[in-house]
Amino acid sequence: MKAHILVVDDDPRITELLRRVLAYEGYSVAIAVNGHDALTRTLERTPDMIVLDIMLPGVDGLEVVRRLRAAGDQVPILMLTARDSIVDRVQGLEVGADDYLVKPFAPEELVARVKAMLRRNQAEHHEVLRYIDVELDTGTRIAHRGTREIELSPTEYELLTLFLRRPRQVLTRDVIMDRVWGIDFEGSSNVMEVYVGYLRAKLEAGGEARLIHTVRGIGYVFKE
Repeated sequence: MKAHILVVDDDPRITELLRRVLAYEGYSVAIAVNGHDALTRTLERTPDMIVLDIMLPGVDGLEVVRRLRAAGDQVPILMLTARDSIVDRVQGLEVGADDYLVKPFAPEELVARVKAMLRRNQAEHHEVLRYIDVELDTGTRIAHRGTREIELSPTEYELLTLFLRRPRQVLTRDVIMDRVWGIDFEGSSNVMEVYVGYLRAKLEAGGEARLIHTVRGIGYVFKE
């Protein structure tokens, strides 16, 4: 699943430039125009990285970083700003940003920094997701139901990861398609049902109770 990047800037010229540059590199891109919008979008869909302007109306970029870090969110953050003094750079890093890029910047440099930060985060990020008797190690990509090991295809892995991160929540078809296949996916219209069927079969292969339930007309929910 391609990385999802949240771009936060109140200048439409900057956001459009970053959207085009990052989308060209294959990333999924969301846009926020102020700090409050950024925090809301982060809750709605956790990004793999945030490109964040420091000068925002209302809640500024520094405060966005403070609130995310205070909440325990360690998403990589690259700060953008027209301020180029050492004091301003240090302030951004001290509140919890991971890197700093001064405007105006070359798109090639921004892309290089984004790729480097995502590589570092992927190398360091490792967790075990659990719900009921299902366990998924995101480092090894090995799943278990109880003591039974489950071999997953890449798409089944992404689907199970999404369900394990949102247990008991009804996930719409649009949300699942966006997170697992990408919002611009143009394949078969029933691809989701097919892969949900594959994953169900693997989770229930030992006679275990069903966890993936269909919510008619809406999508699916992962629950007891």
